Amino acid sequence: MAVETITPDWEFDRFDDGSQKIHTEVQLKNYGKFLEEYTSQLRGIEDALDESIGDVLNKVITVYAALCSEVKKLKYEAETKFYNGLLYYGEGVSDTCVVEGESQIQMGRFISFLQELSCFVSRCFEVVLNIVHQLAAVYNNNKGAVKIIESTGVHFQTVYEHLGELLVVLLTLDEIMENHGTLKEHWKMYKRLLKSVHHNPGKFSIREEKLKPFEKLLLKLEGQLLDGMILQACVEQRFDASGEGVSVAKNSAFAEEFAFNIRTIFTSVESKIGEPSEIDQRDKYAGVCGLFVLHFHIFRAVDKKLYKSLLDVCKKVPAVTLTANIVWFPDSFLSAKVPAAAKLMDKKSVQAVKAMRDTYLQQKSQALTKDVQSYYVFVTSWMMKMEAILSRGHRSDKLAEDLNSRCNVFLQGILYAYSISTIIKTTMNMSMQRPLTKTSVKALCRLVELLKAVEHTFHRRSMMVADSVSHITQQLQSQALHAIGIAKKRVISDKKYSEQRLDVLSSLVLAENALSGPSTRERRMAVSLALSVGTQMKTFKDEELLPLQLVLKKLDLMSELKERVRLQCDCSFLYWHRAVFPIYLDDVYDNAVDSARLHYMFSALRDCVPCMLHAKHVESCDQLLETYHKEIMDVFNQHLLDKLCKDIEKDLRLSVHTHLKLDDRNPFKVGTKDLAHFFSLKPVRFFNHFVDIKACVTHYLDKTFYNLTTVALHDWATYSEMRNLASQRYGLSMTEAHLPSQTLEQGLDVLEIMRNIHVFVSRYLYNLNNQIFIEKASNNKHLNTINIRHIANSIRTHGTGIMNTTVNFTYQFLRKKFYIFSQFMYDEHIKSRLIKDIRFFRETKDESDQKYPFDRAEKFNRGIRKLGITPDGQSYLDQFRQLISQIGNAMGYVRMIRSGGLHCCSSAIRFVPDLEDIVNFEEMVKEEGLSGETQKAASVLDAVLGDLTSNSAEGTEYFKKLVGVFAPEFRSAKNMHLRNFYMIVPPLEKLSKKNKSGAAFTDDGFAMGVAYILKLLDQYLEFDSLHWFQAVRDKYMKEMSAVAKEQSVQSTGHDEKLLQTMNLTQKRLDIYLQVSNAADGTRRNSSLERIPL
Repeated sequence: MAVETITPDWEFDRFDDGSQKIHTEVQLKNYGKFLEEYTSQLRGIEDALDESIGDVLNKVITVYAALCSEVKKLKYEAETKFYNGLLYYGEGVSDTCVVEGESQIQMGRFISFLQELSCFVSRCFEVVLNIVHQLAAVYNNNKGAVKIIESTGVHFQTVYEHLGELLVVLLTLDEIMENHGTLKEHWKMYKRLLKSVHHNPGKFSIREEKLKPFEKLLLKLEGQLLDGMILQACVEQRFDASGEGVSVAKNSAFAEEFAFNIRTIFTSVESKIGEPSEIDQRDKYAGVCGLFVLHFHIFRAVDKKLYKSLLDVCKKVPAVTLTANIVWFPDSFLSAKVPAAAKLMDKKSVQAVKAMRDTYLQQKSQALTKDVQSYYVFVTSWMMKMEAILSRGHRSDKLAEDLNSRCNVFLQGILYAYSISTIIKTTMNMSMQRPLTKTSVKALCRLVELLKAVEHTFHRRSMMVADSVSHITQQLQSQALHAIGIAKKRVISDKKYSEQRLDVLSSLVLAENALSGPSTRERRMAVSLALSVGTQMKTFKDEELLPLQLVLKKLDLMSELKERVRLQCDCSFLYWHRAVFPIYLDDVYDNAVDSARLHYMFSALRDCVPCMLHAKHVESCDQLLETYHKEIMDVFNQHLLDKLCKDIEKDLRLSVHTHLKLDDRNPFKVGTKDLAHFFSLKPVRFFNHFVDIKACVTHYLDKTFYNLTTVALHDWATYSEMRNLASQRYGLSMTEAHLPSQTLEQGLDVLEIMRNIHVFVSRYLYNLNNQIFIEKASNNKHLNTINIRHIANSIRTHGTGIMNTTVNFTYQFLRKKFYIFSQFMYDEHIKSRLIKDIRFFRETKDESDQKYPFDRAEKFNRGIRKLGITPDGQSYLDQFRQLISQIGNAMGYVRMIRSGGLHCCSSAIRFVPDLEDIVNFEEMVKEEGLSGETQKAASVLDAVLGDLTSNSAEGTEYFKKLVGVFAPEFRSAKNMHLRNFYMIVPPLEKLSKKNKSGAAFTDDGFAMGVAYILKLLDQYLEFDSLHWFQAVRDKYMKEMSAVAKEQSVQSTGHDEKLLQTMNLTQKRLDIYLQVSNAADGTRRNSSLERIPL
């Protein structure tokens, strides 16, 4: 056969850039640690052996025990580290918010993990090879082969079982890789990135000579791990390597022994798989399939009968869960790995096995409800037995019987846990191909609860269980020693000694010595291997051997009870089926009576935390944990907590408002749900947090009631009643609102007015004398009012600091309004008419007795109205009047703020007896020698009293400040057009209204606005020179005298209708005159110097 030449570019071992040396040193350190641990393991095994045993048998059992221990260690490392690292790759990162390049970064972090996995797989290959060689060395009938021990009738079944376990580890790694789409996708993206780097290494600050070795390393990792050929590579490795000196493939004795052990293990597995007493048979079945494949690849022989038997098991168990959500289908595996055997099977048999998968899942789904009911009874009765048997203590008179019953109860718990766990895992994982119904999901969640109930029962009684286990193991060891002792006597009594018989005797002595110490894994391994030799030559009778095997099986289970319980009750697989959690929460909410089961489900959801700690693709495992925690809590809040809060609030509202008869609350018609059960729950633990449902609902109600009370203070009594009802009905300890004022005179808040001052001044009218704002119009039957008490209450709520802020807001508002005011006054139509009127008044004032004619004002109004009107009939002059009114309202609001502040301060300081003589509390405290905290408190009190005294005595002159800030600008030369303002005031006075539309109870805002603007322009004298109000009075007096004269003339006549008309005219003129006098008085009072503060 020609040897293929490999080009130097593709040889992995021919380049050296320093990385090989570093890698070698790391591996040497790891190998050194391994040798130390291996040596300690060998010592432990040797200690379990007796010096009296022959050196050869001693060495054989030592080697096999060491290999089995190595397999256990590798299996543990795979289950804890490598499975989880691979499974959780890509988790914890949302698909919607993945940053470009994040996938490559994750894979970059993951490369070192894959290197470790590569070393682990290589180690597994070496151990498999070593086990095969060690077994082949013992069973070797080739000519010239050295006979180590007499192997006739000796079957080291334990070694084959461990070899099967190691093959299942490699099989599981293959299945994880095969089902991991994210990992494959990221690997492709990472390789693509590496090609980009290769084309331009300088851009990424990487030396080109380092890229080539790295690329070859990636190719090696891909070929070894990612192609799903790990197990295939293991079974196809060369077992007959030259120089080893061990014949494997052509060793007929070994081939026969190998096949015999496969059949023996399969027979023990087949009888119990799918039965209630099943405990680990599914894992062993996967191991048998692995051994079958290994046997085929070594010896190239197919046992058709065994192959058919293996496939027949698939009808009972169509799928096996290897780990987490990884499901393995034996039929597909066997047909792929042993194609020669698959060809011998008819197609109907193969199709029948595949059809069984759907049938199996359908049957399991239909039987779930019955399974839940059955296991509910089984588990609850078992829990009662556990509590009963552990609470009564040991009975000295019936100690053996008591220990036996405890052992049986413990084992029954493990069996229940295994059966329930198998149902859940198989059904959930197979449901990925066919979705489950809601009923099935709820049933599965019930089974999860039962599983955690078993675990919690063991945990709750862990002290008693630990005490019992030590006694039980001693009893089991005693029973085993008794059985072995009988067999040993039987061997000794037979005087026909031979080498084989001496081996049997030595192995029995070894088993006795191993059983005479603590029940460690190494000792139990030595016992199992020793009995593989010691049970030949009919040493034990059939009725003795089966009980001994049962005792040793019990000893194994009891010695590993804690690990078994943890393994069988582990629910970390739920991470991959989180979609069931919302359905489960909805079911819990609908059946509040069983709300206590939440503890079990959260405990199950927490099981995946240790697995997540092995994730290597994220910068820190905390990121993955936080994402998972947030996801679960969001679902919990959405599907239970939020619904509970809203339903409790709704129930309280409807109960308080029963008099309104809002809906039918008859429980016989609409049903009822007792939500109070949720409040008797203890806080639920999840990660390192506790979720107290009662506290969460209480906080929600407190917050809601407080917020709604602040919005509508008149509802305080309703919410107070709802608090009392929550306390009585649900036992919730509600917090009183303790709102600052608790008064119905709160009115509009100062902050609200300040933020919407433009809306406020347009919708409210100001009354100067009473200092009150009244709503202009409302759709309701009442109008809102705001007075000084409202403002004072609001200031007391927010503090006196709000006053200055309010004035600042008013200043900003006035700036905007004065800009519009200036534009109107600058308009040519307005300015020309005003100049014309001023000239007319100056020319005719001597003739008109220094009074501005009333007719002239009416003419001005009519002229402006001709310029145009709005859709609601308002002229430009009407809108200008509204602008001035809004300015006046703003000034009235400032005045009310100051008055409210003084009112608030006076109310706060009314308890101080004498404002002129306030004692200094800080000095008094120092004299008494009180603590520093008391002195500090006294100092704060003095400061507060000082502030209140100054605020109540003085007060800021806001009007003067608002005049001072605008007056210079109004009186500047560039605003000369504003000097005509005093002449527009007479036309602005609306002294008559023809209908009720627009009528107002009060409108002192206009007077305040006119007074403020006249002050800013310094035009009080100019306006007074018009004698406008006197001209109005003269006009109405003249008309009234004319009407009176006409009445006296007509009184002699008999025209009653004409007299009634004249009387109405007289009254109307009288009202106009009163309004004119009131307007004159208001204008004079609104002069800023005269306004009482």
